[in-house]
Amino acid sequence: MSNIHSKTQETEEILQLVSFNIGNEEFGIDILKVEEIIRVISITQIPNSPEFVEGVVNLRGRVIPVINLRTRLGFEKKEFDNQTRVIVVEVSGMTLGFIVDSVREVLRIPKSITEPPPSITAGVNSEYITAVGKLENRLLILLDLEKVLDLKQKEELSEVMN
Repeated sequence: MSNIHSKTQETEEILQLVSFNIGNEEFGIDILKVEEIIRVISITQIPNSPEFVEGVVNLRGRVIPVINLRTRLGFEKKEFDNQTRVIVVEVSGMTLGFIVDSVREVLRIPKSITEPPPSITAGVNSEYITAVGKLENRLLILLDLEKVLDLKQKEELSEVMN
């Protein structure tokens, strides 16, 4: 009997995340969605694009829409600085860049230290949040990048790109 129990503990699910900051909040996203993390490069604005789209960047010959995650999540806009990064991710078959205030670290956390989000977390609409991780001295808000943009916004984005 005890043998089965120890096996369960060994196979506990570990989440691998990239953590980043927006304002005073720390967020995490699944590392498997992340293609790369880059500094902010020249962003070309697109006329008539949705307000959450900062513009597009040319990343080694690929034109990628860039979304300001700060404004998308309802935070006040702020100037980019030397900590600002673009996290390039694959979402719903599209490659997108999400601008964040700074990238912290790659984390491996047991799924057991996460719990479902309260209905409002850090002013961020909970539909984007998969869980909240309780780390030793801080909370980590786990974002679902698939849900950060709804279907209508994904369609607007693909129209802008075509």
